[in-house]
Amino acid sequence: MSYPIDILLVEDDPGDAHLAMAVLRAVDMARHTVVVNDGQEALDFLHLQGRFCSRRPGHPALILLDLKMPRVDGFDLLQQIKSHADLKLVPVVALTSSGEARDIERAYDLGVNGYVVKGINFGDYGSMLKSLMQYWVNVNERLSPTSQRTALVGTNGRPGLIDKAGDVASLSFQPLGWA
Repeated sequence: MSYPIDILLVEDDPGDAHLAMAVLRAVDMARHTVVVNDGQEALDFLHLQGRFCSRRPGHPALILLDLKMPRVDGFDLLQQIKSHADLKLVPVVALTSSGEARDIERAYDLGVNGYVVKGINFGDYGSMLKSLMQYWVNVNERLSPTSQRTALVGTNGRPGLIDKAGDVASLSFQPLGWA
């Protein structure tokens, strides 16, 4: 069966990609996710080129973007996405190890929709991804299914509704120390 691609995960670190996919599997979004290893592969995916030339047309509902990558880095990719008429409205969340002020400022100047610093251990990274998915699944308002953009598709097949959202809340990761 062919599923719509709702999340494009652009991540060059295999460990971080594996952890992200574990969280996405827990909320039944893994089958709606494509992982690419750098900005060039992301461009190929978005423009239906290279190994993605025969994929089903359409844009992801969300791009999770590492910034520090080989070939085309996240900043260059972000600039290309936000300057492309058909892609500029696709939400992009920087998911990066850099908490440097200059990187945060540059990402927002280029049009990123969110900036999240990866945790340095499994518990922190899992908690952060859990929070990120809770926001994009349960809080963020998306365009209606009748618009030209696609909303996240839930396991019940209805756009914008994830009937496994409760699974996100029940994931157990070490807390980040917030009260």
